[in-house]
Amino acid sequence: MTIIWELDYYSRPIVDEQGKKIWELLVCEGATRIDCDPASLYRFAQFCPNGEVNSAWLKGALSAAIAEAPNPPTKIRFFRQAMTNMITKACEELDLAVALSRHTPALNHWLAQRYATVYPQAPGYQPGTNPSVVFPVTPPQPLPDALMGEKWQFVSLTTADLSTMGEWAIAFGEAFPLSLVDLAPDTTIPGLLIISTRAVPLAAWMSGLELTAVTVSSSPSDRLLLETGVNDRWLLATLSKPALQQEAQQFETAKRAAQGLHFLAIQANPQTEVFAGFWLLQGINLA
Repeated sequence: MTIIWELDYYSRPIVDEQGKKIWELLVCEGATRIDCDPASLYRFAQFCPNGEVNSAWLKGALSAAIAEAPNPPTKIRFFRQAMTNMITKACEELDLAVALSRHTPALNHWLAQRYATVYPQAPGYQPGTNPSVVFPVTPPQPLPDALMGEKWQFVSLTTADLSTMGEWAIAFGEAFPLSLVDLAPDTTIPGLLIISTRAVPLAAWMSGLELTAVTVSSSPSDRLLLETGVNDRWLLATLSKPALQQEAQQFETAKRAAQGLHFLAIQANPQTEVFAGFWLLQGINLA
């Protein structure tokens, strides 16, 4: 079984007696199922003095976390692109697969809690923004042939519908507990359904990507995009018809109302009750 950990290693809005930023390592077990209890997920936090920030310290702290964890990780995700070299080096020396990805919902939720309730209580707290989480907007690339479906359509479910996802037949996919997002049961959750006669192979290929979000771009033209990693963007479709453009804007409006929550699904046909792929996504701005 793949155990994914979500990791952040960076300075916090806290300074020491010399006025230097204190760093912190946070790792938490990623919730990959919708029926998982977030309280049961493993968490590890350790502050790091400014003068000891390096891959050796990180490797040692990660080793300590792995030693005490009930389920050691097989893969590490992190969103902070500025830390790529240091995190990658430490993880590779521990024989851990590592991926740069904005899909870190459990970590995002934990960080938000700590910025709201933990760091403000610390001596030396200095509130401010964190520029390392500004992601550059890159031009969308053509989608690889292996990821092309024959048809697609906008669809929707409610939060209550999604709560039963653990009972669905899904070949490939990933989710996270809805309790990480405070939404009413009747909230509309928008999604994109891709239809393909090659549904299972397509979903298998898609599962190898770090899926982040489905978005609509209106510049220079209306387009439907798939975002992966931290700043990779792929062209899913050109929205040339006014009716499609309206549907796309309704999709984005529903996303905003659902705190960014949406989904990507793959099926052989719309009538089947089996999903070749289903991914619950949340386009979160981490800045």
